[in-house]
Amino acid sequence: MHSLNPVAPARLLMRSISPYLTLLISGLFVHLSGSGLAQGTAADYQRAETLREQLKDKVYYAPTAFNWLPDSQKAWYWQQTPKGKECWLVDAQARIKKPAFDQEALAEQLAKATGKPVKPYNLPFTTISFDSTQTELEFTTEGFVWRFPLNGTAALRKKEPVKTPTNDNRYWAAGRDELSGKPVTSPDSLWTAYVRNYNVYIRHRKTKEEIQLSFDGSEGEYYSNYMQWAPDAKKLATYKFRPNTKHLIYFVRSSPEDQLQPKLESREYLKPGDALPVRTPAIFLIDSRKQLPVDNAMFSHQYSLSRPEWRKDSRALTFEYNQRGHQVYRVLEINSTTGTVRPLVEEVSKTFIDYSGKRYRYDVADGKEIIWASERDGWNHLYLYDGLTGKVKKQITKGEWVVRNVIKVDEDKRTILFAASGKNPDQDPYFLHYYRINFDGTGLTALTAENANHLVSFSPDYQTFIDTYSRIDMPSTTVLRSAVDGNMLMELEKADVTDLQKSGWKAPEVFTAKGRDGKTDIWGMIIKPTNFDPTKKYPVIESIYAGPHSSFVPKSFGAGYSYLHQVAELGFIVVQMDGMGTSNRSKAFHDVCWQNLKDAGFPDRILWLKEAARKNSYLDIDRVGIFGTSAGGQSSAGALLFHPDFYKVAVSSCGCHDNRMDKIWWNEQWMGYPIGPHYADCSNVTHAAKLQGKLMLILGEVDDNVDPASTMQLVNALIKANKDFDFVMVPGMNHSSGGDYGERKRRDFFVRHLIGVEPPAWTPKEAAAPISAR
Repeated sequence: MHSLNPVAPARLLMRSISPYLTLLISGLFVHLSGSGLAQGTAADYQRAETLREQLKDKVYYAPTAFNWLPDSQKAWYWQQTPKGKECWLVDAQARIKKPAFDQEALAEQLAKATGKPVKPYNLPFTTISFDSTQTELEFTTEGFVWRFPLNGTAALRKKEPVKTPTNDNRYWAAGRDELSGKPVTSPDSLWTAYVRNYNVYIRHRKTKEEIQLSFDGSEGEYYSNYMQWAPDAKKLATYKFRPNTKHLIYFVRSSPEDQLQPKLESREYLKPGDALPVRTPAIFLIDSRKQLPVDNAMFSHQYSLSRPEWRKDSRALTFEYNQRGHQVYRVLEINSTTGTVRPLVEEVSKTFIDYSGKRYRYDVADGKEIIWASERDGWNHLYLYDGLTGKVKKQITKGEWVVRNVIKVDEDKRTILFAASGKNPDQDPYFLHYYRINFDGTGLTALTAENANHLVSFSPDYQTFIDTYSRIDMPSTTVLRSAVDGNMLMELEKADVTDLQKSGWKAPEVFTAKGRDGKTDIWGMIIKPTNFDPTKKYPVIESIYAGPHSSFVPKSFGAGYSYLHQVAELGFIVVQMDGMGTSNRSKAFHDVCWQNLKDAGFPDRILWLKEAARKNSYLDIDRVGIFGTSAGGQSSAGALLFHPDFYKVAVSSCGCHDNRMDKIWWNEQWMGYPIGPHYADCSNVTHAAKLQGKLMLILGEVDDNVDPASTMQLVNALIKANKDFDFVMVPGMNHSSGGDYGERKRRDFFVRHLIGVEPPAWTPKEAAAPISAR
């Protein structure tokens, strides 16, 4: 094992020899540190600090966002070029690409109108729109809307002031007030429905007659004012709502900006195991003034019910039922004549149904058929249901690959346009590709083929699309394709990274190794410093986020991994990989997380790193650090609790260290319900006494995404266990990695404990000067 502090043996030796030899050895050590062995030096810090600015805007001809004109085959996009930011317009039908407008003329006129200098290739706006005739350009800047004629015969015009958008700043977890909805008018405009005194009323628009339709509403169980009229205006649907007790979490904002004294704040925040509100569908028949009785047997143990939706012919309404625990999910239909409830789709899993990431439903021909996504065969695929019988007519897609997103269902042609990954066995299984298929599963057509990740934008009529494809180690190419057969119609752009490479930037390297089962490939990337020396040994830092809701290793090209590159600049190799338990692979791959979030894919990650070190001698896996935020904060701290023989240093930011303390939806989705012993077993707090290695905890004082008490309870447990650790609390900060100060503390912590040198005195950003990459 390598010592965590390579300086320590030299210091120990110096105590036992003469002062003269001490001076000689000290000088030799300093000489070696300043040449071949130096890492974590002031020069490294300075280079890391300026790296982001040095790499900024060095990738040319690599657009990332495309904006189609309404009902048009034309799209505009911005891209960086050697001139600056240029806007281009592509006409897919005519196969023409040209500047979207005269930027120099616009800049000249805008400068005259505002009295301020305007650079033509760094315009003070990025959002534009065209009028219906495509003869004028509209944009906003300096607090006003402007119109710029594209024919060059008229001048730039200043129009009305920009309207300030309303922002209610609604907290993400705040419950909706079911009584706050506005009165709802019937489709024939004869009736208005509303809730008064907790019951449902309707009022005739002409006669003003008021009719009470329900009589059992009360303060503790009332009818929701968010109602839906049937299209025939003869039926009205809503939910009867029984509220739960709100769970509040509290914060002391120690240093508010508007006063000296601290503030006490609270947020609504349901946690695993909390009681949930109960909704019961209610259907009212207008002509008979009656409420249909509805049996709740099919949706009694609810986590949630979706908004009810009427069939276009008013024969029934449908809603989706997510059972508490997420192991049963149903699409239900209520007959609007009889009140009978029947399942149209029923999904059952022994582990979890990924309702938050893979749910897809499309009703064809007013519910005659239903397209539904399911992992029932072990992979996420599409199924065609008979909407009248609730039976599966056909599995539309099939194979050891996953449907990632449905783009367009064409009912007339009975085709589906969708994105998928893993279908090309010789490519990275996370690469997105696009396909077309018939409802009956025939005619599968690949619209993209290149060995790369494809990010696309379809025209409004879905006849063409712009495809930008790249890999983290291959700059992007942007092309226009036919959405019918995928044929390339014209090349739009090809990225130029010459100046980026001159700045010293090195592309991440893709690396794969077998996971714990000895068969499954685990995919990740390796990032090196710009002054990488293959003869050196580098400590390794893993950036971890193992949230089961997705996969996280970047797949497209970009210099935008700069914060990881900046960490590497200090003398580290930085790695990232997706272990088992994350999404976008098979159901079995994903199920590893079930009631087992402490696993975090660590058996796969450790094997991946060992294999990477076996093939790359510069990786020193006797000195491995790890850091992460939120769920990554839970995992990074867990690395030192559950795998201290491998991970030596960890920095954990705003971690959900005990899944009973975090938000209900995310944690019950993967840890299940009811709350059993597995919750405690996965808790970092429970296992705090096992801590080995060096740990830093970073926390925002007013984090309302992950309850700060989660970190504080880990702090408490570590203190009770008499463990050494570092703790950084950032006043006023929300859910984050600690901001600039947290980043500084994280880098210093790794330099101190993995490289074994004391970090240099910190230099503010504005005082740092760029250093040429070696």
